[in-house]
Amino acid sequence: MARRISAYTRCVKWRFGCGQNWHLLFFFFYVTSLVSGHIRYSIPEEMKKGSLIGNVAQDLGLDLRRLRSGRAHIVTGESIQYTELKTDKGILVVKERIDREQLCGDVTPCSFSFEVILENPMELHQITVEITDINDHSPSFKRDKILFDISENAIAGARFPLTSAEDPDVGVNGLREYFLSENDNFILKQNSDADGKKYAEMVLQKPLDRETNPHLSLKLIAVDGGTPQRSGTVNIDITVLDANDNAPVFNQSVYKATVMENSPRDTYVTTVDATDADFGSNSVVTYYFSDLNSGLRDLFMIDEQTGVISITGSVDYEKDKKYELRIQAKDQGGFTDSSKVVIEVIDVNDNAPTLSVMSFTSPVSEDSASGTTIGIINVKDLDSGENGQVNCRIEQNAPFKIKSNLRNYYTLVTDTVLDRESVSEYNITVVATDAGMPPLSTKKTFHLKVSDVNDNAPVFPQSVYNAFITENNSPGVSVLTLRAKDPDENQNARISYILEDANIGASPVSEYVSINSETGVIHAVRSFDYEQIKQLQLVVKAQDGGSPPLSSNVSVKIMIQDQNDNPPQVLYPVQTGGSLVAEMVPRSADVGYLVTKVVAVDVDSGQNDWLCYKLQKATDRALFEVGLQNGEIRTIRQVTDKDAVKQRLTVIVEDNGQPSRSATVIVKVAVADSFPEVLSEFTDFPHDKEYNDNLTFYLVLALVVVSFLFITCSVVIISVKIYRWRQSRVLYHSSLPVIPYYPPRYSDTLGTGTLPHVYNYEVCRTTDSRRSDCKFGGAGSQNVLIMDPSSTGTMQRMQSEKSILDEPDSPLEVS
Repeated sequence: MARRISAYTRCVKWRFGCGQNWHLLFFFFYVTSLVSGHIRYSIPEEMKKGSLIGNVAQDLGLDLRRLRSGRAHIVTGESIQYTELKTDKGILVVKERIDREQLCGDVTPCSFSFEVILENPMELHQITVEITDINDHSPSFKRDKILFDISENAIAGARFPLTSAEDPDVGVNGLREYFLSENDNFILKQNSDADGKKYAEMVLQKPLDRETNPHLSLKLIAVDGGTPQRSGTVNIDITVLDANDNAPVFNQSVYKATVMENSPRDTYVTTVDATDADFGSNSVVTYYFSDLNSGLRDLFMIDEQTGVISITGSVDYEKDKKYELRIQAKDQGGFTDSSKVVIEVIDVNDNAPTLSVMSFTSPVSEDSASGTTIGIINVKDLDSGENGQVNCRIEQNAPFKIKSNLRNYYTLVTDTVLDRESVSEYNITVVATDAGMPPLSTKKTFHLKVSDVNDNAPVFPQSVYNAFITENNSPGVSVLTLRAKDPDENQNARISYILEDANIGASPVSEYVSINSETGVIHAVRSFDYEQIKQLQLVVKAQDGGSPPLSSNVSVKIMIQDQNDNPPQVLYPVQTGGSLVAEMVPRSADVGYLVTKVVAVDVDSGQNDWLCYKLQKATDRALFEVGLQNGEIRTIRQVTDKDAVKQRLTVIVEDNGQPSRSATVIVKVAVADSFPEVLSEFTDFPHDKEYNDNLTFYLVLALVVVSFLFITCSVVIISVKIYRWRQSRVLYHSSLPVIPYYPPRYSDTLGTGTLPHVYNYEVCRTTDSRRSDCKFGGAGSQNVLIMDPSSTGTMQRMQSEKSILDEPDSPLEVS
């Protein structure tokens, strides 16, 4: 649907020359606005640079801001850009001098077209500027003079073609007519070719008389129709020859021929033929071009004797599609005849299509939607017909396609969604091929880069990581290195490792381990104790640096491996400091009699808690033995009356760790049949010498330390008081703190473990002592002798369900 075409006229004042003469030049300015975005302007040639052509923004209905934001610019396929678009004002002005004759020659109407392209969104408007002619050229002749040799016998009516004048102007400003200076013999006859080009002939009106006037000089004047009128003049010199009363005659008034463009030199075109009825030398005819401009003179030649026309230059269909040659045949007497040769040029496919990039966007984001325009291409082919029909395609298999929306314009768009991680850049080769035989093609390669968006989260190669660390490790030791990969690039692929908040027991996981945010190395924050915690389960998040950031999590399980760092702990028999506990064995005990059972535990695990029991020392090693695996103390022979009542056994308990750790326990055994029998013996039972020696040493050491501290503090206080008394008259009382001293405690190795300090033991006694047994951890009864040296020999008996408590100064040895 086309809009209504509006036209308006502007009056422009022009100034010519260096004087003060002003002339008014009126021209019409037409604007044609179509839905397809086509405008047509008309201006005269030779306008000054910067002259206004038209208001493009107003004629297209565009806002000035749209011109600026859309980066409006002119695209033309010509080497010279005659116009310029002022985007700040929305007007089109003259940029270079426009010479209609140089631009179009004698083609009318004369115009050139170009496109105005706007982006975001893309708009394309075609503008055609028609150049109207002004009368700025005078008619001119190619020769300085025209020479004729005319026989005096020339009859009235003989015609003599004259050289045509050339006027580059067209229309009313072009060549209008010829005038011949006044004479008695010739009149001027004017004719026009089929294309409207005017030429003149002299027609003999009155026979010549060589004896009266052998030479004639005339003037031929050519005038145009412009205002003011311009003219050109050439001299005609006529030499009157003696009698030759027959002129040559061509056998055809118009010769037609065809020639292929790009034909080689000396290619035959056609042959003209003229005959002369005279005889002898008067019948010899020569041929020549009567009116040949400089351009055609370099393309064709004619053999003067034979009339054969051939090619001497390069014939280009794209420059001229048809040539018209005027041929003259002249005999020796000067008689001539003229004819015309029309040569049509046949187009061949000798021009490959040309590709011009109007717009190209690189890089393009990988999240661009399918159908996104990345380039605009203009394709032209100077050939005609099928030779000028062009088809565009993409050479390789790529996610792009070519679309044609406007004449000679193609858009390069995406065909699918791009993925930078698969292909980060493309070399897109666009091929333009014409329909000629053979077809010609042109290729142009576009290098397109795909920019990254953060569309990939970091990925761990494993879903769960397991790591092992030995307990009692050094704080800061490396436990495990995590590595995540992100196929994105730059900041989107920069990964940070974060320890997710969680609690292990009542403490946050950050108190146990830490992670390097850049390298992913997990470090132990503190030393681990297998007996307190056996494994750590934590979650690590890998987060990239994109916006918004993407992340993924992985589970990490750290297993603590046990070390043999705990010695065995003896649970039974219980060692007391103030009382002596003894097991009683009747004298009637047989071999294998169960005296007692040493019970020990090791808080380590695995082979580190495998325990074995050995008898280290005994009063009588031949009387007792200790079970290697169960710790049972049994008799190995029959008890006799000769055996001592008081028996002292030292049992060592060792674990299976590397290196091995051990603990010792002293078991006191009374060999007697009744309690009164052994009472007197156990009342005289002395304290352990080693225990007494250690206690005495620590008491003396504590007394010395306390005395030293008291004396030191006294000296310091007195010195301070004397010093201050000397410095001031005012008595200053200073109350210094008293530092108390507490003797060191003896740690109970039995209290450092994980078991409680209170245990119940069940001792089952029967009349058959071989069946006696000891159970750990159950409620029952036991017979235990507790001897108190400070008492007067009173024997205490503890009944069933009585607990035995550990004391800090138990004579338990740990190695």
